[in-house]
Amino acid sequence: MYEQIASNKRKTAVLFFGAIVFAALIGLAGGYLLGYGPWGLVIAIGVAVAMSLASYFAGDKMVLASTRAREVTPQEQPRLHNLVEGLAIAAGIPKPRVYVVPEQAPNAYATGRDPEHSSIAVTEGLLAAMDRVELEGVIGHEMAHIQDRDILVGTVVATVVGAAVLLAEFMMRAWFWGGVRGRRGSDQGSGVVGLVLLAAGLLLMLIAPFAGAVIRASVSRNREYLADAQGAMLTRYPPGLASALRKIAGIPAAMHSANNATAHLWLSTPSRFEGEKLGPMEKLFQTHPPISDRIRRLEEM
Repeated sequence: MYEQIASNKRKTAVLFFGAIVFAALIGLAGGYLLGYGPWGLVIAIGVAVAMSLASYFAGDKMVLASTRAREVTPQEQPRLHNLVEGLAIAAGIPKPRVYVVPEQAPNAYATGRDPEHSSIAVTEGLLAAMDRVELEGVIGHEMAHIQDRDILVGTVVATVVGAAVLLAEFMMRAWFWGGVRGRRGSDQGSGVVGLVLLAAGLLLMLIAPFAGAVIRASVSRNREYLADAQGAMLTRYPPGLASALRKIAGIPAAMHSANNATAHLWLSTPSRFEGEKLGPMEKLFQTHPPISDRIRRLEEM
């Protein structure tokens, strides 16, 4: 288990660095194509930093609003509050705020930039479907995300990748409508080297959406395995989360508030389709590992 945790942390660090390099390459390619040179890199980094700061300070509020989450009191949900408080003490972090999402699909997520500004949200369907041990397993998983600041990592990576994709689309449009004339007035596009760089820049911008989706999904999948392992350590009972995941896999209810921007935050992939029935290309962009793999790892602990 400890080897798995260490491996997932290394993979996440590599992917995080890859997201930054990806954004930088998009900026350089756009700068070359539009005749701005290294200024493209400066613009890319500036946009990524600005979007990351916005998501850092207001991302949790936007996520809670987008899922229609409602904060609940200990009087309204005593069992839920009791589990959250107990696991927060075990994790050594402040008690997160507690929300309920009006969805029948059993699911949950955590959000917030750090343990001092964190929230845990569960769906009405999860509360109805889980017994106390299973619900504790789910809360332990989300508490592990908060303890490790996984939500911040996922948000920043998704923001950096999103900024790169937006820049790629903007620069492609600018190049198509006006960049050609700008390049003809300079010597940037002349010669074999210039043609090779031009082709490389165009290729990079064309594959930006695909590459961005793969990077974001890979980061999320690694963090889910890690949260499963650490959540099981908090509850000291891996079968609890394994049983909860089995129930979730058997209730393929639709998530009406689900969207691509927040998919990586949920406990399991929020979709109208069962994860095990997705095709190869859909599995490539899934933000979560297959539930069967997660259950198998928990059973091996």
